[in-house]
Amino acid sequence: MALRFRPCRSDRSPARELLHELNDLLDEQYPGRARKPGSVTTPAEMAPPGGVFLVGYDGDRPVAIGGVRRLGDRLGEIKRMYVVPDARSRGIGRALLVALEDASRELGYDRVRLDAGPAQQHSKSLFRRTGYREIGTYNGNHIADYFAEKDLRR
Repeated sequence: MALRFRPCRSDRSPARELLHELNDLLDEQYPGRARKPGSVTTPAEMAPPGGVFLVGYDGDRPVAIGGVRRLGDRLGEIKRMYVVPDARSRGIGRALLVALEDASRELGYDRVRLDAGPAQQHSKSLFRRTGYREIGTYNGNHIADYFAEKDLRR
């Protein structure tokens, strides 16, 4: 596997199409989400200077996306992590998380936060295994039941 990550605005191809896949999945997992979404993030928030959106490629094929946005002084938030179904269970999600953490450091963030809902058990497991510690609700996302933070200086 020749996995590499490239920045791309989330509202441009191929990020836009993978983000639509993610949103369709979330709408299926959380009925009513389309009418009342959870934590809303705009493409501009996940773009320089305070953010980034990455597309992960396996060869020439886009297989993963994820973004970072600014939450506060030296604090970022990881958003919209998604790996296409036929590329899962191959370490791509973990590689994406590492790439997003590295990008967060490059943006000047010492800590990152993220959230997940009850249907994202695999994501929660990944976050716990990679050093995220649970914290209280920080963003008002009514869909999420898991909120966590990681110190990137360690």
